[in-house]
Amino acid sequence: MKKYITPVVMTCLGITLSVLLGYRPTDTSLSASVPISLELPALQVYPLPASLAAWQDVENRGDYFDQIQPTDVGYLIWRQFPVRVYVEQPVSDRANAARVAAWTQAVTEGITEWNRYLPLVLVANPEQADITIWRVVPPLQRQNPGDGRSSLGRVRSAETRYQLYSHHQGKDPPVLVHRCYIHLSPNQTIPYIRAAARHEMGHALGIWGHSPLPSDVMYFAQVRTPPPISPRDVNTLKRIYEQPTRLGGQIPTQPT
Repeated sequence: MKKYITPVVMTCLGITLSVLLGYRPTDTSLSASVPISLELPALQVYPLPASLAAWQDVENRGDYFDQIQPTDVGYLIWRQFPVRVYVEQPVSDRANAARVAAWTQAVTEGITEWNRYLPLVLVANPEQADITIWRVVPPLQRQNPGDGRSSLGRVRSAETRYQLYSHHQGKDPPVLVHRCYIHLSPNQTIPYIRAAARHEMGHALGIWGHSPLPSDVMYFAQVRTPPPISPRDVNTLKRIYEQPTRLGGQIPTQPT
């Protein structure tokens, strides 16, 4: 028996962020679900990446780890570094070439700010990427108002999804891994595009939740002056990478 594990979504609703809990139907505009066995790997705790292990908050400014949501496979922790990131490079929008270039630069800057804490590398092919960022307005979500009808939700400026799948390498047993997909709207000012990329990358790197403080990158709403990555953001990221996960573990084979 096989099981399809579908993408899970972290969305930006207008100027505020909202978590959509539970599984959603596969969105084929992103990618098809990959079947894996019904059994999942055991939970494991892995050594910290060197950059996070070296991080020390000497002022003890705290974290918001209690706001982070573990998933059915534990915490969303990357096991292979550097994490490979692809940023869409539109080639057909010549009339808005300068605008596209500004979007790409802002997104790239938002990404690379995290490189100090987890090793990242930009790749030219989306098929090689662990995290893929598309220059597109996120699709509308359907809402159920409770009266038996459904309606389209508010327009969002950004969305992050993760997808679980099995990875085979040679004759080794398959392992459970994940990919992340980010939809990032081009219809914002450059400072907000950069801030949105910085925020969504925080989700994709494992911060599956939001901070209650506006001084943190992972605050649940946009602010007038977007902050840089804060010590509390990094403290939270470090605690996440100290937690157990099923990602990276071997998938038990089922008897034939």
